[in-house]
Amino acid sequence: MAVGVECGVRGAGGRDLGLLYSEFPCETAAVFTRNALKGAPLLVTREAVEAGGVRAVVANSGIANAATGHGGIEDAYAMQAVAAETLDLEAEEVAVASTGVIGVRLPMDRISAGIRTAAGEIGEGSSGFAESIMTTDTRVKEAVVRVEVGGRTVTVGGTAKGSGMIHPNMGTMLAFLATDAAVQKDCLQATLGRVTDRTFNRVTVDGDTSPSDMALLMANGAAGNEPITLESEDYPVFAGAVEGVARELAKEIARDGEGATSLVEVVVDGAAGEEEAAALAKSIVGSNLVKAAVFGEDANWGRVITAMGYSGVDFDPEGVELWFGPIKVFSSGEPIPHEEAEANATLTGSQVRITARLGEGDASATAWGCDLSYEYVRINGSYRS
Repeated sequence: MAVGVECGVRGAGGRDLGLLYSEFPCETAAVFTRNALKGAPLLVTREAVEAGGVRAVVANSGIANAATGHGGIEDAYAMQAVAAETLDLEAEEVAVASTGVIGVRLPMDRISAGIRTAAGEIGEGSSGFAESIMTTDTRVKEAVVRVEVGGRTVTVGGTAKGSGMIHPNMGTMLAFLATDAAVQKDCLQATLGRVTDRTFNRVTVDGDTSPSDMALLMANGAAGNEPITLESEDYPVFAGAVEGVARELAKEIARDGEGATSLVEVVVDGAAGEEEAAALAKSIVGSNLVKAAVFGEDANWGRVITAMGYSGVDFDPEGVELWFGPIKVFSSGEPIPHEEAEANATLTGSQVRITARLGEGDASATAWGCDLSYEYVRINGSYRS
């Protein structure tokens, strides 16, 4: 019940369609895919967020409603209108999201009926909603953090979907976060933008960026705190809570990568700046050769240092140290003596950690991904069949 009654947000959903609904008016922030091709729902939702506060989300899985022309845009507006009418809201108070196969029109009769059914089943929590947006996901992804802000207990909760077509540009990923904190809109948008860069945009499964990606953050103020601004004393606490929820969702997306057997966490420290550290971490975790080596339980440090080398970041390879788990394998420009079997053994579990330490500064960053298995090819070789 990550996005639940504590936030004044309720959810419902069935097979392939779900609703989230806030009992109170909201300030809303959003971040969308960087893919030049954007699905029709993103265009409709962008208008809603710019118009004011979104109080409800209607989302479907199975069909992305992307590359569907003017008819697809009409379908997205129709989804918004039906949800608004059913929930007694204005159309611009409803966000729309879709995920699934590209280039296929939505079955609007079924969508409209599903919206009305879900609206009649809205209750406490969001698990029904979280399940309804899954495509190739194998598990529900939810997280919640509670903190004290201005003497009030504030809750931040979230749910997400994502398993394949994931790359650090918001990729096939939908994330819906809600909080009962009162937050000024510009502060909310700045927070979501920074958090997205440090979490969702540091996840990769397969290097593909979807046209459907969206992260939405709704704040309804039900906690009764003074509105948080970027200058508020408690702002770092609130921002940390949002980042904590997003980080857990990002890790779950990577852990649930299509065909994955291991979550891969790459930590880079000692970089000149956070941007450089993030670029290096993403280059390592996104390398198909590194991912395949993890699946094969082969601690091939040469693939790691090579991925760093083509990251576009200027660094001195002589100053790099590399670890697989606790096993140090590379330093001062050359391999160091170690038991290869012990290094390989660090890749056998459900979570793998690779660390790269530079001598350029004191900045660090973490990125998440997964191994590359035969199962990934099987899933994506027959996605539409």
